[in-house]
Amino acid sequence: MRAWRVHENGEPERVLRLEETEEPSPGPGEVLVGVEAVSLNFLDVLLCRRGYQERPEPPFVPGAEASGRVLAAGPETGIEPGGRVVVLTRPEGAFAERVAVPAERVFPVPEEMPPEKAAALPIAYQTAHFALHRRAGLEPGETVLVHAGAGGVGSAAIQLARAADARVIATAGSERKLGICRELGADLAVDYRRQDVIGVVKEATGGRGADVVFDPVGGDVFDASRRCVAFEGRLLVIGFAGGRIADAPTNHVLLKNYSVVGVHWGLYQSVMPGLVREVHEELLRLYASGEIDPLIGDSVSFEELPAALARLGAGRTVGKVVARVGA
Repeated sequence: MRAWRVHENGEPERVLRLEETEEPSPGPGEVLVGVEAVSLNFLDVLLCRRGYQERPEPPFVPGAEASGRVLAAGPETGIEPGGRVVVLTRPEGAFAERVAVPAERVFPVPEEMPPEKAAALPIAYQTAHFALHRRAGLEPGETVLVHAGAGGVGSAAIQLARAADARVIATAGSERKLGICRELGADLAVDYRRQDVIGVVKEATGGRGADVVFDPVGGDVFDASRRCVAFEGRLLVIGFAGGRIADAPTNHVLLKNYSVVGVHWGLYQSVMPGLVREVHEELLRLYASGEIDPLIGDSVSFEELPAALARLGAGRTVGKVVARVGA
């Protein structure tokens, strides 16, 4: 089979090589899946650069999530061959034509769900759901400020906040991306390059600020967010796509009575895997009802994967980027 492998760390287009490798053989409790589509994430860029918190030694296959069909499964897994699934490989291994994964990281999806949308569902929507509901305790009628609203996890956050009957203010950096935020359901879209985000949020909320801030960017965005978060608001730290890890001055946290809340969704896979499966079922329900629909900004061939990953790393994509593989 073919797989994209990293032999030395660096930028994706330079270090990823498409190679013939031995097909994996599922061990006890594992499932062999023929991959139909893989989803690209910023963590894959960081893996290539050796900038992610988990740092596999080369050579390794990046890729954290994929959709496909079960080719083989042990009797102890309770999974039958032939079913369509999404898999989490945490955080590497998905950029291949076949993957063998533990049964607890295999999740069923409907036959009618397109492979690209199935592959785009787990990480972005799980992260946004855990952030908004478990970590922030979002209530109907509250205002959510979503940064990078046209991105993969930002677009998921807009849809999930709207599904929870919250009001959404989204930020983006171009007219195209602002339009996407509005199409996804944002009540107000703010151009962070041309507008004063703090001023717009305060004006839109009558001076109160946002009850929940969803921040996958960090750096200067975090600094601005804490200035427009509401009394008893929750500032969700999703990631650091902007590059700089901001400081949270505790005197400011105390004076404004808000919470800075970390969201490391991957940790739930180890600590509370049952909850991850429950949320997956809820996401499938929301998809079936039309309340969420993964935004596929770019669908490329398997051979085009490194170039697409480079575009993602440079911030030149919208929604989720997926590569079609085929079973």
